[in-house]
Amino acid sequence: MYARGLLRYFSLLFLAVLPGLLLSMPAHAAGMQQTGSLFSTVPGANKGPGFANPEAFLKPDQAFIFTAEVRDPATVVARWVIADGYYLYQDKFSFKFKGETPVAIGEPVFPKGKYKEDEYFGRMEVYYSQVEVVLPLQRQADGRLPVVLEVRYQGCAEKGFCYPPMKQSIELVIPESGGLMPAAVTTGAAGPGAGLPEQDRIARSLATDSLWLSLLGFFGFGLLLAFTPCVLPMLPILSSIIIGQGRQVSTRRAFLLSSSYVMAMALTYTAAGVTAALFGSNLQIMFQNPWVLGGFSALFVLLALSMFGLYQIQMPAALQTRLAAISQRQAGGTYVGAGVMGLLSALIVGPCVAAPLAGILIYIGMTGDAWLGGLSLFALSMGMGVPLVLFGASAGKLLPRVGPWMEIIKNIFGVMLLAVAIWLLERIIPAPLTLLLWAALLIIIAVYMGAFDRLDREASRWRRLWKGSGLVMSVYGVILIVGAASGGDDVLQPLQGLRLAGGGAPGNVLESRPAPEFKQVKGLEGVRREVMAAAARNQPVMVDFYADWCIDCKRMEKRTFSDPRVRESLDRMVLLQADVTDNDPADQALLRQFGLFGPPAILFFDNQGNELRQYRLVGFLDPEAFSGHARAALANMI
Repeated sequence: MYARGLLRYFSLLFLAVLPGLLLSMPAHAAGMQQTGSLFSTVPGANKGPGFANPEAFLKPDQAFIFTAEVRDPATVVARWVIADGYYLYQDKFSFKFKGETPVAIGEPVFPKGKYKEDEYFGRMEVYYSQVEVVLPLQRQADGRLPVVLEVRYQGCAEKGFCYPPMKQSIELVIPESGGLMPAAVTTGAAGPGAGLPEQDRIARSLATDSLWLSLLGFFGFGLLLAFTPCVLPMLPILSSIIIGQGRQVSTRRAFLLSSSYVMAMALTYTAAGVTAALFGSNLQIMFQNPWVLGGFSALFVLLALSMFGLYQIQMPAALQTRLAAISQRQAGGTYVGAGVMGLLSALIVGPCVAAPLAGILIYIGMTGDAWLGGLSLFALSMGMGVPLVLFGASAGKLLPRVGPWMEIIKNIFGVMLLAVAIWLLERIIPAPLTLLLWAALLIIIAVYMGAFDRLDREASRWRRLWKGSGLVMSVYGVILIVGAASGGDDVLQPLQGLRLAGGGAPGNVLESRPAPEFKQVKGLEGVRREVMAAAARNQPVMVDFYADWCIDCKRMEKRTFSDPRVRESLDRMVLLQADVTDNDPADQALLRQFGLFGPPAILFFDNQGNELRQYRLVGFLDPEAFSGHARAALANMI
């Protein structure tokens, strides 16, 4: 028995070696260098009837056509076109640069493969048709860098023939990065992904985790994002769609209207995200211009007026009828109208870039896998939409029967639509004017609540509460007017301008310290010039990517950067702000240089001009978390 097993072992061993010997001369003639131990690395070499005739199989350079290109100063892409009936093993790839070079290859990013049961190695991940591997670069020097990329890989034919490990080399030239170089990101002992920023860890997990686990995770991310300021304004929009019919809404109809709105929002969000990742053109950013925002705000005012029943103002009867019909149809008449509002809301209302969204876009951009990336974006969008559907569907039970109460409800949601219109205009109009608009809205509401009407002794408790609430609103409206006149810019702290003019709170040095001042820079050349100038002075730099229409940017400005702990943590840094509000070619080139899809984003550069990629931030961060993050970055910047 032992002798028979030994004989079988050596027979298999011989059969494993023979294909490599037969193919060695053709492969060499084709310029292929083949290395490695055939005994230990050629899985399934003795499979199928084609073994006896190696000439029946393609040569290695015909079965697996290899090319490589430099995508940008920080990325190389390796590609293989795989012949029909052949495949490559995912775990047999390796990459390195020959010789001593000032650039190294980071953790490769692989697309999802297919799983195949292998006779010798069990379940293996393999690639058919084609595969593209993204190689992030870690540079220690700037300038044009000629390199020789060496790749190793191994594959088989479905008919039962496996090739020995193959090696190829190709000469590349890494272009100049302009002095703005990502520093090396080390994984350390914590395993793959340690030391990476959150969005990069998300992109890596998308490339490695199972499909269903990824989709479930992004659905959960979407549920969390549903309660951020970028999504909450959709609640009054959806509510106005449901109650705009002016009659009792059944739970079923409310659910279907909500689902139409959310489905359109999710599909639009997915399409916009895939487009941004593949083509570098963010549709949501393109819609953040004064004309679009102003037009959408006007639409909300139109819808609000329809709920107030105020179309009897002086205008031609035909035009009045047409406007009423349009507004009623969009506010709640059809599922198509709900879908249209969902589409517009996705493009205009919520263009925030958070870490989960950035992670998906990075994955799509690096791998070109629009299918998996699109599914993940859709799962994220549906997670954002679930609370909206639940909220909308509940309207069928929570809304009162037709009557005076329904009119009050309609008026309330009309006011909320006016608030959304002002919220949109905040992105494009001066802050004092925004305060005046909020003040006007509050005072007008107070008037309709009877804040200045005489209250009879016999008035009910509800009537007294209504009047008191109106008085509070009117007082706060007056405070907003005073704040606007004094140069205030925050609706929650309208008198801040008066406090700062008075010198702030005495006796507390930290509290009285002014907010950090950012130097405005424009485009890649502006950022490069300032970063390199700071490096010449041995100073680290923080670059804040900002836009007037970015809600989270303004939250960072008002809540995070104004915090004393944050100001203290930024004391030793040069603070730059790249304003990408215009989204012109210079802004787009700057975003592409750093692989960003929009603000808010914050980058840290050490005192030699190298970006510390592991400390990159995308999305909003509260003061406590940001101050700790900035201190950790500073410790590695000098």
